[in-house]
Amino acid sequence: MILRLQSDSLLFVTQPDHAVLAADVARRFTPLASHPRREPILLAALEHDNGWHEPDAALVFDEESGRALDFIGVADALKQSVWPVAIDRVAVRSLYAAALIAEHAAFVYGGNRGKASWQGFFEDMERRRDDLLQRADVPRETLAGDYPFVALADLISLSFCNGWTEARERFGYRVWTEPDAVIVSPAIVPGAPVEIRVRARRIPDRRYGSAAELRRTLDAAPVEWIGGHVRGRDPE
Repeated sequence: MILRLQSDSLLFVTQPDHAVLAADVARRFTPLASHPRREPILLAALEHDNGWHEPDAALVFDEESGRALDFIGVADALKQSVWPVAIDRVAVRSLYAAALIAEHAAFVYGGNRGKASWQGFFEDMERRRDDLLQRADVPRETLAGDYPFVALADLISLSFCNGWTEARERFGYRVWTEPDAVIVSPAIVPGAPVEIRVRARRIPDRRYGSAAELRRTLDAAPVEWIGGHVRGRDPE
């Protein structure tokens, strides 16, 4: 779950809804317009977080604070558990898209390499990735060239959903939010603003007595569509 504080309310954006936005953004990447593997790349962007469906539906509740935990604050064991689910679900549709998701899992948690509690996770993700590539008959070099599209789409969507104003970098691209848009530099999307939106629910930012109370409050909240823009900007 992505949680964004706005005044005295919290916006809840599920990980799968964030991934829908990531795929929408990736569809606007100019280098992907005629890319020979466009469809599996877009599928990987769209489904990379589908292992979060069940945790987001249940909510991860912190008894001490009386609040939900976001995807950053949940336990490492949960973070590790969602990726095999996502990979297996996507593999029945596209072996290559599933391999891209395995690569993404290893990339986004790369800061944990060297920790004993994460060693098995990285070994499993890399084994799955390599097996999927072999079955798809796609060389590792091809994945290395395609994966940055998935990583960048993910970062753009996360920046928008979280309202991150501080620039973050992936594969030579910088992404940050301004009041009117998410900016990507160098430009990989058009310079003219491109409309984007993400599904969300809003509830009061307060302590809740139980996970059930929080779930009821969230379920009763109407769906909101948070709109904005993304645009490219070449370095000066």
